[in-house]
Amino acid sequence: MPGHFEPLPGGGAAVALDDVEISIIRSLAVQLLELIGPGPGACDDPLAELFAEGPSEPPADPVLRRLFPDAYSDPEEEPASPAEAERRRAHSSEFRRYTENDLRAGKRENALAVIRSLDALTPAGDGGAVLELSPQQSRQWLGALNDLRLAIGARLEIADEDDADALHRLPDTDPRKPMVLAYLWLGGLQETLVDTLMA
Repeated sequence: MPGHFEPLPGGGAAVALDDVEISIIRSLAVQLLELIGPGPGACDDPLAELFAEGPSEPPADPVLRRLFPDAYSDPEEEPASPAEAERRRAHSSEFRRYTENDLRAGKRENALAVIRSLDALTPAGDGGAVLELSPQQSRQWLGALNDLRLAIGARLEIADEDDADALHRLPDTDPRKPMVLAYLWLGGLQETLVDTLMA
């Protein structure tokens, strides 16, 4: 179980984490929450908040652009004409306006679920703990792990497999090395959690 998720009887997943791993995941989840932001704000009228419109323009931050990409753009396909480019931009803007608030709320809830489950851990005698997740918590963790990897990948400017392969060969003295190690480690956790949920 150390370093990877395993299935629990009746559903869910478990993983053994040491204090350093717990601290890293918690810190990254808190940073993700800060990046995503607090939401549209406290509202006395839940119905009005339900129909509140989100932003219509993509975020300026490259990490947020990776977490909340345009819906009608394909970076590998050029629009056939300026009119087609404008049509895509208008559709992306409209889609973003009506969906981004909900997407942000879901990502916030997943990150909060990670923090809450880590905070509820009872330390074992060896300085670590075994994290046991229900099926729903497992899905929230999977979403949060994916978001964390996307965020780190954006900071590392990973656009494709070639970029990821180049990062594997970084010397230990490169200042990006700790972020690369976190990216790879979270990828391993994510992969074993997917395998566990599909078992």
